[in-house]
Amino acid sequence: MAQEAGSDETVIQVDGLWKTFGNNRVLEDFSLDLHRGESLVVLGKSGSGKSVLIKCIIGLIRPDRGSIRVLGEDVLSMNHLELDRIRMKVGFLFQSNALYDSMTVRENLEFPLRRHSVHLNQQEVNALVLEALQNVGLEHTIDMMPAELSGGMRKRIALARTLILKPEIMLYDEPTTGLDAITGLEIINLMNTIGQKYKTSSIIITHDMKCVQLAAQRIAILIDKKCYVTGTYEELKNSEDEKIRPFFQ
Repeated sequence: MAQEAGSDETVIQVDGLWKTFGNNRVLEDFSLDLHRGESLVVLGKSGSGKSVLIKCIIGLIRPDRGSIRVLGEDVLSMNHLELDRIRMKVGFLFQSNALYDSMTVRENLEFPLRRHSVHLNQQEVNALVLEALQNVGLEHTIDMMPAELSGGMRKRIALARTLILKPEIMLYDEPTTGLDAITGLEIINLMNTIGQKYKTSSIIITHDMKCVQLAAQRIAILIDKKCYVTGTYEELKNSEDEKIRPFFQ
C-alpha cells in the first residue's frame, strides 16, 4: 500500500500552466500542489499531457505561461546551472529507463555521482552504488550490461540510478508500462518501499489502475487540459461524475 500521508508543506506548486505545441494545446490553466511526503498520481487518457506536465516541472519543457515552484524555488526563472542544482533534489524515472547501453550497471549508477558529487572518493562511490543496488534487490547485476537484463530489471536499475543522489522528490513517468502484471506489481511495491524509507514526495504519471490503487494517497485527474479534480482512490471511484466514472470502470 501507499506510504502514509505527508505534511501540509508544499514541495511542488504548479499554478496556471499553459503549453501548446503548434496548434495542439496540451495544458490549459493547469494547477496542482504536491505536499511533503505525499504520493500523488496524475491520471489521464493517453496523450492528455501528463508527461508534458512533469517535463515542465523538471525544466525539460518550458511552458507558455504559468508558474512552477519546486522546493520553494521558481523553476521558470532558473538558468542551466540552477536547474542542474534543483534536479539533484528531484529524481526523474523516465518511461524508457534511459540507461546507457554502453555502460555496465556499475557505470550507469556512478554516472550521476561523477557529474554532481565530485567531492566523493572511490570508496564512497562504491558504497553508494552498492546501497542503491541493495535498495532494488539487484546487487548481483553490478557488472552486467543493460542488454543482459530483463525489462523489470532495467526498470529497477533505472530507479536505483535515480535514487543514488537521495532526491527529496521523485517523478515517475509511466513506471509500469511495458511490464507484465507481476513485474509491474513488484515495481509498485518497490516505489512504495522507497517512499517510506527515504520519506520522498512523489508524482506518478500512469494509466495503470493497479498502480493508482496501490501507490496513490491522492489522485489528480487531467481532463480537458486542466486538473479537473483531486481526491483519494475511494472518493473518485465512488464519484457519480460522468467524466470521472470511466477511469474506474
